[in-house]
Amino acid sequence: MAVETSPPAGAAEASPEPGRRRRPKVYYGYYLVGAAFFAQMISAGAQTYVAGVFLGPMTEDLDWSRSDFTLAQTVGRFFTAFLGIFLGTLVDKGYARRLMFAGATIIGAAVFMTSFVTDLWQYILLRGVILVMGAAMVGNLVVNVTLSKWWVEKRGRMVGFSSMGVSAAGVFLPLILTPVVDHFGWRVGWRVLAVIAWALLYPAAAIMRGTPEEQGLNPDGKTDEEMASPAGDRVRADFANSLTRKEALRTPAFYLIVLAFGVSGVGLGTMLFTTIPFTTDAGFSRTFASLMLSLFVALPAALVKPVWGWGMDRVSPKVLAASSFVVAAIGSVVIVFAAQAGAGVILALGFILVGAGLGGQIPIQEVIWGSYFGRRYLGSVRSVAMPFALFFGAGGPQAVQIYYDKVGDYYGAFLAVGALWLLAAGFVLLVKKPDVPQRILDERAAAAR
Repeated sequence: MAVETSPPAGAAEASPEPGRRRRPKVYYGYYLVGAAFFAQMISAGAQTYVAGVFLGPMTEDLDWSRSDFTLAQTVGRFFTAFLGIFLGTLVDKGYARRLMFAGATIIGAAVFMTSFVTDLWQYILLRGVILVMGAAMVGNLVVNVTLSKWWVEKRGRMVGFSSMGVSAAGVFLPLILTPVVDHFGWRVGWRVLAVIAWALLYPAAAIMRGTPEEQGLNPDGKTDEEMASPAGDRVRADFANSLTRKEALRTPAFYLIVLAFGVSGVGLGTMLFTTIPFTTDAGFSRTFASLMLSLFVALPAALVKPVWGWGMDRVSPKVLAASSFVVAAIGSVVIVFAAQAGAGVILALGFILVGAGLGGQIPIQEVIWGSYFGRRYLGSVRSVAMPFALFFGAGGPQAVQIYYDKVGDYYGAFLAVGALWLLAAGFVLLVKKPDVPQRILDERAAAAR
């Protein structure tokens, strides 16, 4: 794989230069947090949270197996991995807004056209290729990398708030779409989702901007006086100590982070994709199952994200990441035994634990990348990491459905997911912040002369 050996175009021009910028009345970075919230809500919702709503009706109507239905998800992960290599570099060059407008158009069209499928190949093309192309252009790589350029000291909190959109997708979309699908059919359900996607994504795209420096601002809304004083030390260091893609690929930290979040991604995709069918298979109604996903997984995940974000600005993000993995692992074990016993209350408790653990995983991952590798080349670093991480998680949901088709339940698969989360916790605890490259040390020495 080719790697970047020089800074992205425009990177040097984005460096903080004191002497021009004052504190705005309302820092524009706050608007970006709102835009990122809705973008991630649709990106995550269209790909994962709504899948459980459509799985039963579509497989029954079209005579597909559950592994057939999940195949589009697997194909989509591989395709997203390929796209990510290019998207991150484009974000570093300031194209986030254009990417989001294109993504909004594509994702809405793909969801709408899914309502007309009659053959499996059509579904795989629409959901596994076209939809994920649009979702990648509005998803967390684009918006969270952009936020990491606008926020340094408050990065954890802001990414935490914005990633609440992922959980909001699970809170609202299944509750909206389940009655639509049950009363009007799955084809109408896809069309309703397409309208929701367009209505939310176009305004979000209009708000997005590349870097604060391009708008005559400093990260975190700091004035030039603050940037030139000790109050700006952390912001300046985050930019100055940034690693290029090539430098990042030479560090053990890069691969340990990829391993940790790649392995954890198996559990994330499995839980979001199979919560509804898992619960209905255990003898509960579809309404109860959608409540499990919305109120006992997604809602706790949304509520704890700001807490995780607050913690990330104060505690080592790798310790918080390990904690989130362990909480989710405990929850997955509770879910299995509660479902086997038919204990609805304990089942809900298990899903709450999973939701609380999952709530930390997306914002913590983004903050780890930004904190360890800096914001200057963050898009290109994250984009080259994405294929590795997604390849780990790509086969997870597919393997779970194949397991179901052969065994007839999800119990063993959910226990395996718990074990993978514990493994991810071990990987992330081994991560050490990379040393400052010689290139940066030489630049500092030259500047001091």
